[in-house]
Amino acid sequence: MLIIGCDFHPSGQQVYAVETETGEIVADRWLAHEGEEVRKFYRDLAGGARVGVEASGNMLWFERLLEQCGHELKVGDAAAIRAKDPRKQKHDRRDAKLIWRLLVSGEFPEIWVPSLAERDLRQLLVHRDKLVRMRTRIKCQLQHLALNQGLQKKRKLWTKEGRKVLEGLELEPWTKRRRDDLLQLLDSLEEQCKQLDMAAELAAKASPQARLLMTHVGVGPIISLGMVLTLGDVSRFRNSRKLISYLGLNPSEESSGDRHRLGSISKQGSSFMRFLLVQGAQTAARADDGLARQYRRLAVQKHRGIAKVMVARKLAVRMYWMLRTNTPYPEVVVRMRGSSSHPVVQGPTCLSERPASPAQAVSRKAES
Repeated sequence: MLIIGCDFHPSGQQVYAVETETGEIVADRWLAHEGEEVRKFYRDLAGGARVGVEASGNMLWFERLLEQCGHELKVGDAAAIRAKDPRKQKHDRRDAKLIWRLLVSGEFPEIWVPSLAERDLRQLLVHRDKLVRMRTRIKCQLQHLALNQGLQKKRKLWTKEGRKVLEGLELEPWTKRRRDDLLQLLDSLEEQCKQLDMAAELAAKASPQARLLMTHVGVGPIISLGMVLTLGDVSRFRNSRKLISYLGLNPSEESSGDRHRLGSISKQGSSFMRFLLVQGAQTAARADDGLARQYRRLAVQKHRGIAKVMVARKLAVRMYWMLRTNTPYPEVVVRMRGSSSHPVVQGPTCLSERPASPAQAVSRKAES
């Protein structure tokens, strides 16, 4: 079997290809991405080669090329691959050989890669997020212009009456030009954001997992769809702690011997998903009594920012158990409170042996 270690770069790639049966080195060279050199190289190879590469961006075209040529692509954790070679010497040829050696030995740290359809849906959420941020910046600029004219309406500036007052302000020529351009951009972004919101809502309703997550307070189409697209098959996480670590919501740690030191969250996961979870946590903390009590207590003891992250972590854990057990809110919360710990589960019925909910206990008393 032909195994290829590939050190991928935007401008080109270093390949180290060896036929495992004969030990023949088929290729050990640099391939430039400009022109047809890369495409010709992989098309001339017999189908069925295994190609290993570190996780990187801007390589969708490369994945499609390998799929068309009938080759198998393995994507590995870049940090874990680098940890396999502690030497100070690092260059492209050495990296390609390291990837090849890990593939041959079976130690290649392969990671989960979403399908093309799932990555395309992610683009919907990312595009919406970028436009919403642009809309926010435009609103802040308009608020600045209004405050300079002695007009302080805060949120009321975006009502019909506030918009009318803003358009009627007497301004200097270039200030007036800026206001008119910003209002025009704001109207355009509002329309585009509405269309993307509708598309995200339709996509979330089409997903059974997203519909299940939307039963939780504070979780709408954007957060539920983002969670489903980020996690994929939730059974690949052994427990909720693995999920929290994957999202980067676990505390960083620097401990040695008798000294144990925990720091801020690691932030090693998806920053976009953490941002969505914090947004949902603020709404959930207002609607859920249990989360509200915990939020207020930690906000007084520490800081509101820390309290938001705490609620976001708990929200992620709840969503994990909702997906693992196919249990809607609030039933999953009742079952979690009935158990002192979160056991490692082997199937979707892990909560079936937990104590009955308070409502079930009351009904049983009434029957007896």
